[in-house]
Amino acid sequence: MSNPAILHRPTARPDLRLVPRAADPTPAPSSAERNIPAGTAPRGFALYVGFDEAKAAASGVSLGVLVEALRRTLHEVAPDAETYATVALAPEGAGGRDVDVVRLALHEPSAVARTKPEIEVEERAEAGVVVDISRKRVLIDGESATFTFKEFELLQYLVLREGRTIERTELVSSLWQSAEAEEVPGERTIDVHVRRLRAKLGRFEDIVRTVRGVGYRFDRHADVVIRYGHGTPSPDRF
Repeated sequence: MSNPAILHRPTARPDLRLVPRAADPTPAPSSAERNIPAGTAPRGFALYVGFDEAKAAASGVSLGVLVEALRRTLHEVAPDAETYATVALAPEGAGGRDVDVVRLALHEPSAVARTKPEIEVEERAEAGVVVDISRKRVLIDGESATFTFKEFELLQYLVLREGRTIERTELVSSLWQSAEAEEVPGERTIDVHVRRLRAKLGRFEDIVRTVRGVGYRFDRHADVVIRYGHGTPSPDRF
């Protein structure tokens, strides 16, 4: 991604339009349901799009065409909405997923936080928990815990959505989406997985908290360290 002027470059498909979906009868979740911090209110959103000039050209469009199509659609759905578009510039050859490179280039807070080195991780590991997403392992008091693949996936899913309560139905649909129908567990089977996960966390079991009647939430403690890697998946919050 090199030149912001791409936003004004003519393309072979200047009439590209995105058609708004029919109204969803399901009401949008409230601020409380999305765990908006107290004292704050939503004022808009940012949609990060990972799509470089070469990929856009191969699809017969440009970044400018996509921006204008999105703006037209937004204007049709919500005429009073204000918009601002910017191009994310990154060093040539920057590795990783396009969308993660874009988030970092635009200084999205959670993306930036993941690049900061943990302070004295090895020393702190002796008396706490390290959830090492980059290496897919968990250290408890300096020792590697024997988590199964699915147990780690479950913990990782909660960790990446820290502070948000995840319903059992979401855990099933997200963690078993590629499984055969007969292999997909019922919601109550999630409780069994969580119990096993907590048993292996030992005295730190309460970092996976039960929200009665809803699901589960990851609560970070002072003695818990999260190691992120460049390949860490980005949680979809909407």
